[in-house]
Amino acid sequence: MSAISREDVAHLAHLAHIEMSDAELDKMTGELGVIVEAIASVSEAASADVPATTHPIALFNVFREDVVGPTLTAEEALLNAPDSTDTRFKVPAILDGE
Repeated sequence: MSAISREDVAHLAHLAHIEMSDAELDKMTGELGVIVEAIASVSEAASADVPATTHPIALFNVFREDVVGPTLTAEEALLNAPDSTDTRFKVPAILDGE
């Protein structure tokens, strides 16, 4: 017997505001039953001595020191800018008075 019934699927469809025909309910009951059985078989394989993982390979972040390096002066940064004012980039306005 399947772990999910046709009535369960109809109830879920009702909660999700999804209209389903009788044929769709029957098909979805079978498909969801297969999914529930697959999850149950995976749950049987899991044991307390196997830690839960989010990735098959252990991952870690590689950090480096945050060291200030060479930077551009304001004049160098604005050298190829199409338009500038004082020490700032000048761009077209995108908001009208906001």
